[in-house]
This record gives sequence, C-alpha cells and structure tokens, in this order.
Amino acid sequence: MTDPTFKPAIVPLRTDTLADLPSAVSCPTYDRAALTPGIVHIGLGNFHRAHQAWYLHRLMQTGAALDWAIVGAGVRAYDENQRLKLAEQDYLTTLVELDPAGTSAEVIGSMIDYVPVQPGNRPLIERMAQADIRIVALTVTEGGYYIDPTTKGFDTNHPDIRHDAANPDGPTTAFGAMVAALKLRRDNGVGSFTGLSCDNLQGNGAILRQTVVSLARLSDPALADWIEHTCSFPSSMVDCIVPATGPKEVELARSLGIDDAAPVTHENYRQWVLEDDFCAGRPDWDNVGATFTDNVHDFEAMKLRILNGGHQIIANPGEVLAVATIADCMAHEKIRALFNRIALDEIVPHVKPVTGTTPEAYVDLIARRFANPRIIDTTRRVAFDGSSRHPGFVIPTIRDGIEAGTPIDGLALAEAAWARMCEGTREDGSQIEQNDPFWLNLQTTAKAAKSDPLVWLEQRQFYGGLADHPGFSAAFSKWLRLIWSDGMETAIDVYLEG
Repeated sequence: MTDPTFKPAIVPLRTDTLADLPSAVSCPTYDRAALTPGIVHIGLGNFHRAHQAWYLHRLMQTGAALDWAIVGAGVRAYDENQRLKLAEQDYLTTLVELDPAGTSAEVIGSMIDYVPVQPGNRPLIERMAQADIRIVALTVTEGGYYIDPTTKGFDTNHPDIRHDAANPDGPTTAFGAMVAALKLRRDNGVGSFTGLSCDNLQGNGAILRQTVVSLARLSDPALADWIEHTCSFPSSMVDCIVPATGPKEVELARSLGIDDAAPVTHENYRQWVLEDDFCAGRPDWDNVGATFTDNVHDFEAMKLRILNGGHQIIANPGEVLAVATIADCMAHEKIRALFNRIALDEIVPHVKPVTGTTPEAYVDLIARRFANPRIIDTTRRVAFDGSSRHPGFVIPTIRDGIEAGTPIDGLALAEAAWARMCEGTREDGSQIEQNDPFWLNLQTTAKAAKSDPLVWLEQRQFYGGLADHPGFSAAFSKWLRLIWSDGMETAIDVYLEG
C-alpha cells in the first residue's frame, strides 16, 4: 500500500538526471543528442510547450521526426530570462496534467536550443536563415499581428512597423526578423520556409502572410513578391487551456519529484487542426492526434466563437463580481447559466458542425473544461486584452446574429459586462488593475459610459457600424444601465428570465 506521507526526492531537471526522476514520470525515450533542428518557434511560452512542442515530442517518442527539433526564440528583452531558465535544464520541460481524476507528469525533450535575445535580433535572423530550418512558428498573441482595427488590413503606421521598414537589417519585431531571414535565404539560394501561426486568430495563416509580405513590401517590393510566391502560411487552430506558471506550479512539480524552474500545467485536452500547406515539408503530427484538413475554418470558428468567446462571456462578469478563477465562474450558478444560455441560443446558430462533433456537443465539452477545478486559470488572465478578444471572438457573432435575425440580447449583455469591467472597480469596491494594452483609454470611455452607454459603442475601432444598429445599441444601453443601477447578478437574472 502506498504511504500517503511519502515524498519523492527532488531531482534537478537536466538530461543527465532523467534516469533519476520518479518512475511515474514519463521521460524522452529518444536520444536527444541525435536530434537536429527543423523548427524555430518565436514566442516560446507555456502554451507552445504544452501544445505544439508536446505533439512533436510524442512523435519523436515513436522514433519519427528526429530532424524536426525546436529552436526557441523571442524578440523582447524578457524572453532572455526564459532562455536562461530553460538553458540551465537543457531545454527540457515538465508538463503536469491537471485531470480531475488525478495529476500526472511527463518531461518533453523536443526543444534543443534557444536563440540569444539581442537588440536588432541578429542571432534570430541568422538562425532562421539556415537551411535546416523549414518551419518558423509563432505564438505572439492575437493582438500582435499589427492589424489595423478599423480596416483589418496591415497597420503601416505602427511605430514598430515604421522602424522595421526603415531598418530591415535590425528589426524589432518577429515579422521583421522573418523578412530579414527570408532575404538571406533568397540571396543564398537556400529556399523558403513555412510560416506557421499558432495564435487564436481566424484565418491566422492569411493574417501572418499579410503581415510578413506587407512589411517586406515597405522596404523591398521584389523580396515581398518572392515571399508571396515561394513561402506557405497554413492556417491552424490550436486548443488547450494552459494556466500561467507561478510559485504554486513550481512547487507542484517539486511535489512530484522534479526541480523545474519553468514547469507547465495544462488541462487533460488538446486539439490541433492544420491546413496541409508546408512548402518545405513537415512532421507527421497527424500520427499523434493532430488533424490535417482543408476545412480549418469551421473548426476554428467553432473554437473561437464558443471557447474563446465563452471565456469573455464569463470572465468579465466574474471580474466585476470578484470571482477568482474560471472554474469558480462555472461554479457560480448565475455565470454558468449565462454561458450556457448565450452559447446555445446566440452562438450555436452561427457555428457549423465538424467531423466528430456538433456545436451543441462542443458547448457541453467546453462547459466541462471550464469547470475543471484543477485548472487554476485566473479570471484576470482570461479577461486580459479585451480590446483584441472581443473584436475577435464575440463581436463577429453579434454581426452574424443581426444579419440572420437571431437573438443577440445576451451578447449585448456580454459587451455591457466588458464596459462595466473596464471602469476599473469591482462591485465589492476593490480595484481592477490595468488589464489591456489600451486600458487607460478604455477606462476613460467606460467611466463616461456609466451615464451615457452609447459612448462605449462609439469606439468604432471595435464596433464599426454596430453603434448605429438600433436593436443592438438599445440592448447594450439597457444592460449597462441595469448593471450600474442594480448590479451584475440582477442583470444576469433578468436576461435568464427572458
């Protein structure tokens, strides 16, 4: 019988200590010294390590894809801290799965290097320019692609873009570094690589193509043409709930016998759907559960509208009501009912079924995933960057509802909850700290909207012409006034009573 008081010895995570880890911890069975690189991944945070790096690791465990190892990269100064942490442990990562039925851990070894982070990004440019790199992948957040919020085209006026256009050999952005590397590859006869976005953007491949090609065109039109005709930019849909790492996560890994400075916790679910368009080859990720399809759009629409949109529907009321985590939001009777009602009545009518599931079944799956009490995913983290997430995940469904004549009352309530949250205080009087790149502007507008709700909808960079739609503007105004006069829970009750 297992002694419940037994605590395993804590082993520092390195290649030479893998054999000393507890037997319950799954470790690489492949020879990491024999791995050679094939992928540079920019933005190497928790999500990438729990998702794309895991799929590659699982493929390597079968003896395949040993020439596709990952080289990590970043373009911001804080990425250097991550590089140093991972270098100390030979770029190994502990993944801790938080299943309601129990906790398990595995160590993945698909990453073998991390490019030094330097001003001008020369090491990154030179690494991507080498012939062994055939895929450059990115997770840089959905708000990081320099999209003009009004036109949805490329934002040529952003200071970062103006800098990179004027200094193509010393760029500050990941995309400028990609352009510079592709120029070297063209000039040296190396050939192109595939650009693979792994961010939560519908049509993320087309968006990445737009960003890279448009940036190149500002300084070298001929290079832009070459990139457009030789590179590929497949769309993809990624899904796995991965909380941020803090002291609790580090301690959790230690409780399992692993001293990892940067462990990753994750839920017991993953999905990866990709368009099969790779100009320089790819790993056979489909052999370990990824899906290659020509129909990425319907998969990503289901996920972005229901999961990502659902996150915003519950996180904004949760923040106003001082509910700490997403699981706690789903344990809150009114917030859970709000999610279910809006998802089924107002989102599902605009989502097509995909192979293996229906929109209604997917709502049920997402509700269970959100409710997983082992996932300490903070309401604050999920509510972050609403200025990107609402236009990306919620507002498109409002437009669809108006066009189709289906209900939008709950979605108007969700937008009113966002406006209420951005005012910056909770109903218990506590302060909501800055939680958006445009927080100060949002807060100023939210304060004004307390007495004149339509001021919020005049942020046309988010809402476009929705401010002029009488049904939506009236519903939004009704809900925001009610939230301020009677409270968030009362507004939810009124919506649920229909």
